[in-house]
Amino acid sequence: MSEIVNFLNRGAAAITPAITERVAKHLPQWKLEFTQIHAPLFPHLVDQLEFLADAVEDTAEGAYKDLPYYALAQATFALIYAHKKVGIIPDSVLNLGRADDSSIVRAALIQNEKAFALYAATQNMEWSLVTSHP
Repeated sequence: MSEIVNFLNRGAAAITPAITERVAKHLPQWKLEFTQIHAPLFPHLVDQLEFLADAVEDTAEGAYKDLPYYALAQATFALIYAHKKVGIIPDSVLNLGRADDSSIVRAALIQNEKAFALYAATQNMEWSLVTSHP
């Protein structure tokens, strides 16, 4: 998992406020696309992507101002990565195509668990339902 964390950290380091704003504009469409993900081996992936999308959207719109920028950058990178069809493992690979997406998303959630748990609480979400565990 340390390679995934390093990959996430490097990707998040390149995220700027301008990139986050551009991603936020696409999130309504991306959320619809995320609901179409069929990944039975990664049952929490769709909910976790929706959670990260909500956090990025709320932060970018100024509705939530307490998410640390590092968490925002990692969430933004994870969303961009999951949206792309080609990654470390292409999404078209049967049964494993979403393993890399799930790993990146989980790494972002785990590294920023306290910040995201606080966000979930302010949104009346049950953090355990967005679990960072597989």
